[in-house]
Amino acid sequence: MTIPGPLRDRLTELGSVLVAYSGGVDSTYLAWAAHRVLGLRSMAAIADSASLPRAELDDALAQADEAGFPLHSVRTREFDSDEYLRNAPDRCFHCKEALFDELFPLAAGLGLGHVALGTVTDDLGDTRPGLTSARNRGAVQPLLEAGLSKADVRELAREEGLRAWDKPQAACLSSRIPHGTPVTLEALGAVERAEEAVRALGIRQVRVRHHGERASVEVGHEDLEQVRSEPLRSQVVHAVGGAGYLEVDIDPRGYRTGVRLPVIRG
Repeated sequence: MTIPGPLRDRLTELGSVLVAYSGGVDSTYLAWAAHRVLGLRSMAAIADSASLPRAELDDALAQADEAGFPLHSVRTREFDSDEYLRNAPDRCFHCKEALFDELFPLAAGLGLGHVALGTVTDDLGDTRPGLTSARNRGAVQPLLEAGLSKADVRELAREEGLRAWDKPQAACLSSRIPHGTPVTLEALGAVERAEEAVRALGIRQVRVRHHGERASVEVGHEDLEQVRSEPLRSQVVHAVGGAGYLEVDIDPRGYRTGVRLPVIRG
């Protein structure tokens, strides 16, 4: 077992942590490393929210069990927040606020001194309102403080046999709804059903962007050429239409993060 010295030193210095866990590679590795360094003075917690697909939640729970770190599940209440539901560009700030409203009291109740996020150096180049909430609340970011990038964490996770090591990046279901369009449970349900149906066709990375009765489908670049050709194109359109969408576009640019560009039809 090799945990980079700066990360081991930082975790030791912190003494005890509650890791905000999502099932992605960064938080999985951080929760695993914290448990190895701190033992019972570390815990992970996952938010059971309407914006988290049920398949993602189930997989995250299974990964924690396989990796051997203890995990709490908490219910967050971002859907009680008008600021969250109106879906302005600062939506992620209000989501993190709802998460921290649960995690900091949980950490205190467990006798853990810090709430930790799996932020890596790559995250600093994106617009992430949630990091503003993290700074305001005093959450710590051990991977970032140790200077680790996404590629570093993937390699470390691979070396330790954590199956999240090559898991595609994912964002919450609410990120599929354009800013300014209110977030609703109905819209999230349609997106979740559509994405599950596309994955059932063997496509690993997919994002269905919600535009009312129209959906724009983004897939990983390794699958893009095939998805834009028959017969898979028709299968994808049928699968997404079965989730309730009347019009389905395949975005020729493929899967992208952090952007909300107009759909190019083709």
